[in-house]
Amino acid sequence: LLIPELTAVENVALASMINGVAKKDAIPHAASWLAALGLAGMEDRRIGEISGGQAQRVAIARAQATGAEIVFADEPTGALDSHTSAEVMDALLWSTTGQGRTLVVVTHDADVAARCTRTVAVRDGRIVSSAVDA
Repeated sequence: LLIPELTAVENVALASMINGVAKKDAIPHAASWLAALGLAGMEDRRIGEISGGQAQRVAIARAQATGAEIVFADEPTGALDSHTSAEVMDALLWSTTGQGRTLVVVTHDADVAARCTRTVAVRDGRIVSSAVDA
């Protein structure tokens, strides 16, 4: 749910600003998250001017900018090719579980699910299996 009229850095900073952070503080913090996710130099591009994988990383940066302890990702790689999907999952895992945060992913992609430490399969509204990666 990125806002196409805003630049990448403004999209990321918006989450912090909604939480009361001053724009002068939110923008550099947002830029640092974009850089950490491989988007340095793209801060002033609008969402329509970047690739799908880059837009996904902007969304990841926005989710991380507030320091939320739990991040929910609904089909974070759904519209991406397999290479970009792997890059986005790398970024998502690094920026959440790699920073001591919790990540909950909803996906139909077996490759994405395989990267998670716990999987819960749901069919017709019922849990049909649950497994923890040992």
